[in-house]
Amino acid sequence: MLKERFSFGRNWKNFLETLNEDRIKEAEHSLQSMLHLDTLRGKSFLDIGSGSGLFSLAAARLGAGKIHSFDYDDQSVACTRELKQRFFPEFTAWSIEQGSALDQKYLQNIGKYDVVYSWGVLHHTGAMWQALENLLPVIAEDGQLFIAIYNDQGVISKIWTRIKKIYNQLPVWIRPFYILLIWTPFEILPSIKQVVTGHLPWNHWVTYKKNRGMSSLHDIVDWIGGYPFEVATPEKIFHFYQERLFVLVEMKTRQGLGCNEFVFRKTNKDIKA
Repeated sequence: MLKERFSFGRNWKNFLETLNEDRIKEAEHSLQSMLHLDTLRGKSFLDIGSGSGLFSLAAARLGAGKIHSFDYDDQSVACTRELKQRFFPEFTAWSIEQGSALDQKYLQNIGKYDVVYSWGVLHHTGAMWQALENLLPVIAEDGQLFIAIYNDQGVISKIWTRIKKIYNQLPVWIRPFYILLIWTPFEILPSIKQVVTGHLPWNHWVTYKKNRGMSSLHDIVDWIGGYPFEVATPEKIFHFYQERLFVLVEMKTRQGLGCNEFVFRKTNKDIKA
């Protein structure tokens, strides 16, 4: 384990304390919208890097028949288990364990899934392209892969890599002040826009969760602390999976900070032919 690796599990444990019905419903809507499906009934769902377990729960509530959640971080595994126990303890076809997207032997033993979900995870493994490759065998024929990967901003991405590395080198008690120092400039313009349009300056924080059902504060901590850190342009991700006989179903791209989202469908035909 890398000495400077960010512990996402600690952050997700705090997130569980704020989880409510609205956030769960927004997570469900995110899956429905990107996958172009109203229900997951009869489908199996694999959650790679489950974090809090929110999207595994969303899949369960959308009717998934089988769910397997795993995460590299032990505390994230504990969070997912706690969430299941709290919201869906009766679902016996939902398994949760520790595992890595870089462990090919582990992936060979978990079977194939109709929907494979890994949002904002693989770029933190320290070997993103290998992790992307490793996912191929776990996707069922005609199955869907839903991933989100940090947008490549060139020099700006290199600067953020340094910022993230410094965060993980700092003593724990200094980190909140470091986050405040780094993120305050990004809050000024959105707050001004809210005031100009007649809203409270923190209104964009309140509405943020409507994007994916997540907490803005926890996402900010994840963003600044998230190390290892790799990036890719949308074109690189698209061509990577196109060469491996996947068809792009849905895509949402970002011009600045954040993740580009992709949904690919696995085929057995060369779409370039």
